[in-house]
Amino acid sequence: MTEKLDKTDIQILKALQENGRITVKDLALKVHLSTTPVFERMRRLETEGYIQRYTAVLSPSRLGRGFIVYCSVRLRRMGRDIAHDFISRVQDIPEVAECYNISGDFDFLLKIYAPDMQYYNDFLINTLGTIESLGSVQSCFVMNEVKNSYGVPVSLL
Repeated sequence: MTEKLDKTDIQILKALQENGRITVKDLALKVHLSTTPVFERMRRLETEGYIQRYTAVLSPSRLGRGFIVYCSVRLRRMGRDIAHDFISRVQDIPEVAECYNISGDFDFLLKIYAPDMQYYNDFLINTLGTIESLGSVQSCFVMNEVKNSYGVPVSLL
């Protein structure tokens, strides 16, 4: 929801999304305001939930986790307790970077970082495979990352 955002708010969000370590002074120069109003706007954007957190983008390959898998998961059957149990279990698995409840032929889509195919195979059998509600999986392996902006498109409506 961007009803409360003006042009300056949008500029601040874009700049912070590009570089979360930008100083308030540099950000103020970029948006043509003094530091105090920029700082106040940042705090408001944080308080109102537009900015959820600040983070560093790490290199999966440098960390030995360059084998990326998108794993579509179908549960044996769908129900509130079964879905909550699956979600709870997945949240505790460090290899799962993202999990989405999706529509269509599958119930969930997982983004998994692994060192290699053998690791993923073991992970599939010994970690995901131990979840009772798991019905079936379909894995897609990333061959090359073409685009990853690590952000949300931000513009005035």
